[in-house]
Amino acid sequence: MTNKPHDPRDEELERAEREGEPQPLDTDNTDTLEDIEGELASDDDAVLSQSEQEADVLAGRVAELEQELAQAKDQQVRAAAEAQNVRRRAEQDAEKAKKFALEKFVKELLPVVDSLEKGLESMSEDVSETHREGVSMTLRMQLDVLGKFGVEQIDPHGEPFDPQYHEAMTQVANPELDPNTVMDVMQKGYTLNGRLVRPAMVVVSKQA
Repeated sequence: MTNKPHDPRDEELERAEREGEPQPLDTDNTDTLEDIEGELASDDDAVLSQSEQEADVLAGRVAELEQELAQAKDQQVRAAAEAQNVRRRAEQDAEKAKKFALEKFVKELLPVVDSLEKGLESMSEDVSETHREGVSMTLRMQLDVLGKFGVEQIDPHGEPFDPQYHEAMTQVANPELDPNTVMDVMQKGYTLNGRLVRPAMVVVSKQA
């Protein structure tokens, strides 16, 4: 056999042919499609699980905030109601103070009215009409002034006995009247804007 001279171009061609041939797959380092899909599914499950946990945390926080908001609204409503009640009580107290500020003054004036009434009743027939008319006019003026400030007279003669406004001094049998009827008024009573200042002192009938 005759030896051919060595040609570098031939070596290049041989090397190119060897590199162009298909290489065997390394089965140890190659993942199958099923393995890749499994890994992707596992990653997706992990992401979903983490998202669900975060959603649960957020939902719990939202519930807490809603509860705090409800409590704050409830406290606000209670505070507003309490403030309204305080204002209403203050207005009522001021109104009562305004209505009944004259109560002590009225009590001091009532004996004067009583004296005028007793004086008028006890006048004898020989007293001049001018004198009688003067006392009667003074009494009417006194009662008119008291009436302008909410003072009303209680004269329950012939009416049923009312323990809220009458004070029974004694009971007398009287077949002509129903039991517990005011027979006589010994001293008239008075109210100030509906509040009792002094009860009427009365004689009450009882069954004969």
